[in-house]
Amino acid sequence: MANLEVGMYICELDRPWLESPFPLQGFYIRSKEEIEELNNYCGFVYIDIKKTLENSNSPINQYKPAQFSDKDKLLIHSTKYQDSRPMEAELPDANSSFEDFSINTEVLVKQLKQGQVLDIKKFRKSTKQMVESVIRNPDAMLWLSRLKQNDDYLYQHSVRCSVLAVAFGRQLGLSSNKLNNLALGAALMDIGKLKLPKTLLNRPGRLCEDEFDMIRDHVRLSLNMIADTSHLSKDVYDLIAHHHERVNGKGYPNKLKGNDIPLFGRIAAIVDCYDAISSNRSYAKAISPAEAVRKLYEWRDIDFHAALVEVFIQALGIYPAGSMVELSTGEVGVVMSEYRARRLRPKVMVILDKDKRLLAEFPTIDLYLVSQNEAGEEINIKQSLEPGSYGVNPSELLLG
Repeated sequence: MANLEVGMYICELDRPWLESPFPLQGFYIRSKEEIEELNNYCGFVYIDIKKTLENSNSPINQYKPAQFSDKDKLLIHSTKYQDSRPMEAELPDANSSFEDFSINTEVLVKQLKQGQVLDIKKFRKSTKQMVESVIRNPDAMLWLSRLKQNDDYLYQHSVRCSVLAVAFGRQLGLSSNKLNNLALGAALMDIGKLKLPKTLLNRPGRLCEDEFDMIRDHVRLSLNMIADTSHLSKDVYDLIAHHHERVNGKGYPNKLKGNDIPLFGRIAAIVDCYDAISSNRSYAKAISPAEAVRKLYEWRDIDFHAALVEVFIQALGIYPAGSMVELSTGEVGVVMSEYRARRLRPKVMVILDKDKRLLAEFPTIDLYLVSQNEAGEEINIKQSLEPGSYGVNPSELLLG
């Protein structure tokens, strides 16, 4: 918020527009007083860089997000996607595809663990089905990947990152072939950790430098494990080799900077970090999806490519499908799907009443269409919740 300038175009807030005095459709900052007012209401806001730069009166020079290279531009926006099905209609097919993809990912992990030759052709069939579902409507697969979890973090992380990467690539407008490469690469990027001691991976305390070096070595181990695998594209190798590089050059293993990091590596870095910090790990408690998004935005142009961070936020929104939220009425629900144009007013399945008691039935509230309840109270999303809030596991309630 310290970098806000008169002339910038505010396209989205960190809270519902109705909870603020600002115009719903976005606005140009006209005075320092408006900046002060934004600081009073918001922890962070989103700037439309294009509209800001189009404003001839804008003095914006402080923040210029890392731009896409000419090589990136050849891939980005090559395909235009639109939702072809509502989330509810896509959910049955998405569920079948997700189950198949999850099973085949587990088989792939076991093959690698046992030193077997990978059956990539078979795995690509399940990947293709998952990608096609995300293309039709990403919310169904995001919902399932968020809710269908077990205790095996490494395996679940691979599945979730694959889905997230494809949803991200869809927003970027990558071709379906590139989306399939993203899915495969994300599923394989951490396989080198299978060669590391479980006691090291699951240690709750802080690691010493030698132990960090062992963790960092999983990139080399991953590449060695797939070295003899045929039918893998350069995209997949780039993703695995570079998903821990950082745009400031402080990543590993090669300390690459900015656009020197291949596009798939930069995409995977964002996906990998987002899923990690929004999931429970042995050494860290999960933060809410909204807080995870805020962290990524804070780390843009430091750890992550700024323009890509902005596209990732556009792909997921503040409240991704499957995330828990508390409403202004006190009720608690799970986000089902979003409207691409109104990310802050999604469809929410209510699971707890205002006193945080479990409901017998779970009604759905479409916040895009409904702004008040029967008592005349305004209904907005008050906050995004961390997984397990109020002792509730949405997976057990909605999928069990």
